[in-house]
Amino acid sequence: MNPVAVTRTSVLKEIHDLARPLKNDRDLNGLVRRAADCRFVAIGEASHGTHEFYTWRDTLSRRLIAEEGYNWIGVEGDWPDCWRINRWVRGQDGKEQGVHALLAGFERWPTWMWANEEIAAFLDWLRTWNAGRPMDKRVGFYGLDVYSLWDSLREIIGWLQENVPDAVPAAMRAWQCFLPHHEDPHQYAWSTRLVPQSCEADVVALLTEVRNRVFSPGPHDEDAFDAVQNAEVAANAEHYYRIMVRGDRQSWNVRDHHMADTIDRVSRHLGPASKGLIWEHNTHVGDARATDMAKDGLVNVGQLLRERHAGEGVLLVGFAGHRGSVIAADAWGRPERILTVPEARPGSHEDFLHQALGVPSVLEFGDDRTGPWLSTWLGHRAIGVVYHPEREAGNYVPTRMGERYDALIWLEHTAALRPVHHEGPPREPELETEPTGF
Repeated sequence: MNPVAVTRTSVLKEIHDLARPLKNDRDLNGLVRRAADCRFVAIGEASHGTHEFYTWRDTLSRRLIAEEGYNWIGVEGDWPDCWRINRWVRGQDGKEQGVHALLAGFERWPTWMWANEEIAAFLDWLRTWNAGRPMDKRVGFYGLDVYSLWDSLREIIGWLQENVPDAVPAAMRAWQCFLPHHEDPHQYAWSTRLVPQSCEADVVALLTEVRNRVFSPGPHDEDAFDAVQNAEVAANAEHYYRIMVRGDRQSWNVRDHHMADTIDRVSRHLGPASKGLIWEHNTHVGDARATDMAKDGLVNVGQLLRERHAGEGVLLVGFAGHRGSVIAADAWGRPERILTVPEARPGSHEDFLHQALGVPSVLEFGDDRTGPWLSTWLGHRAIGVVYHPEREAGNYVPTRMGERYDALIWLEHTAALRPVHHEGPPREPELETEPTGF
């Protein structure tokens, strides 16, 4: 028999044997049981603009919150924006504010990542869930990302003015250093390339000042924790933009280390019994060591979670789809569009999943991942916020599926997210960041 045919047959058989059809939330029972003994469940998405990725992640997360005691969610979003959501879902702010008005506060492109009807439905549910519980049992919602340089500086200054006014000068020195760049991180970063002078010393001094003030003897309240995290964001954002504008791919590592460190800070803040759900793109959730990122020296959140917290239990769940539509843009900063997602490329993971299954499914990987599909390097589609369906060959990331995730949710046909508003001009210009079109 043809060896190629044998390989293809064995791959399809392994996929078929691992899969269970996915029709309703009960079909997630296996994943819920596996998550029971974990402290972290990271749930990915193969694009930032697909309805089914968001809704099945929502469904799994609701069950993990209700049945397994997961009490916080960390997302690929800015800390200040998500802190507003955290206070809203915990009933601390905005009692008369509706969820759509809350999500209108997302102004950084691409707003559709979080300002969409799918997220609105989840946040409404979470607020109702929290309302029936004491404050210390309510589920939080936190932003893990590194981009909010100016917003975080504003939040630090406001907190210092109210709580430690004699420390305001340190914050103002950092603010004055950035002020000539008109809240444009691109302009700031380029200035450090042309003239080797940066604001690094000022933001590091500010971070040290805030840490000393907050963690001196005395109660550590929520607002103080927010101030410390904003100081961490400011310091790491300055570093991130300065490295990125030089074309150094290590800016990816700055960002993912920041997100993993934020996960650790939130976990410590909420205590040793806390259990976190991490919502990010597959490129952050799936272990980088099982992709071609590793040869470039890149790490990601999934890898760092496994390295730091394997003893506490980590479950990495990826998503994949065959065809449909997606919300994305044709260039960075441009308005969103509904774009067609073509059928998967022949020979990719998605192609074999389609051939073997043909219906939405859940695939859980056991201890033995040496089989012909789980151990084979194949392309795995990753759609970013910038997407060109007509030339998507570069969207396929070489991947060993069994090492990258612990489970995979497969969708045959998907539809685009439903934004709550359309994109306007970016309020704060951004450098193009991954994942975009790969």
